[in-house]
Amino acid sequence: MASKKLRRVGLSQELCDRLSRHQIITCRDFLCLSPLELMKVTGLSYQGVHQLLHVVSRACAPPMKTAYAMKTQRSTAITPAFLPTTLSALDEALHGGVACGSLTEITGPPGCGKTQFCMMMSILATLPIDMGGLEGAVVYIDTESAFSAERLIEIAESRFPGYFNSEEKLLLTSSKVHLYRELSCDEVMQRIETLEEEIISKGVKLVIIDSVASVVRKEFDTQLQGNMKERSKFLAKEACLLKYLAEEFSIPVILTNQITTHVSGALTSQADLVSPADDLSLSEGTSGSSCVAAALGNTWSHSVNTRLILQCLDSKRRQILIAKSPLAPFTSFPYTIKDEGLVL
Repeated sequence: MASKKLRRVGLSQELCDRLSRHQIITCRDFLCLSPLELMKVTGLSYQGVHQLLHVVSRACAPPMKTAYAMKTQRSTAITPAFLPTTLSALDEALHGGVACGSLTEITGPPGCGKTQFCMMMSILATLPIDMGGLEGAVVYIDTESAFSAERLIEIAESRFPGYFNSEEKLLLTSSKVHLYRELSCDEVMQRIETLEEEIISKGVKLVIIDSVASVVRKEFDTQLQGNMKERSKFLAKEACLLKYLAEEFSIPVILTNQITTHVSGALTSQADLVSPADDLSLSEGTSGSSCVAAALGNTWSHSVNTRLILQCLDSKRRQILIAKSPLAPFTSFPYTIKDEGLVL
């Protein structure tokens, strides 16, 4: 909540402009200053600054809610609670699809369909609500230059031929998917920090980062002293900002992750330890000598709310696993990739 922009907590436009000239943009920026510093910046009296501190603090720390109040609020909410994947068995297991207001991670080896899944979800988010969509725009942050506009159109035409029956609808849908190619950690973080205003101004209903691990593993060599700590700080901040956006605007956030191989008894970094459930879900063989697991380690694993793992069983067979979910049991579904994207 401390990431909330000051423009959204009830302060006047004039005051927000004055604060922004001093690089005070978020509630965190404001609350990190002393009353004396705020008096100098705003030109207000001590009493005036004290009142502002109260307003900003309340915006960061909303009043307590009971479980009943939260349940009632969700049941009467106008916005959907899930974005269906249109993979019926998976949606049924997840009680509706990809949950709004939380982080969903898609993990798997190269070529298993992670980007295909993300492009498919991008199309679904733009569809009308009566078709199971969210009727909004999409922010797609591509860190691997894997996004293909041609493939996006192909999935749309093949998956919903009855709806995408004109060039106009295809153009409208593709114009709602806002692609950003960010190839470094700094670029990704700067983009995430500006998403709040973009979500409001463009009516964004889905945020995708494909992939989280790409830039992190490229820039943070955990064998070097100090890199482990800096990587953990970056991932913690990234997860915090994304959770805030998901919860504040009740939208789904989808992230893709890579995999890493461990040799039993020869782990070189605590950063890449994973929970036993994830080890089991991606284990190779039964000897225990090596296993494949989701990258970025156990701390990151706890940051995501739902984890789906895509696996290639052989040259033709693939399966999607629900490895972590607050609603669904551990289960798997076979799938293939066709013109219309993933098909169970």
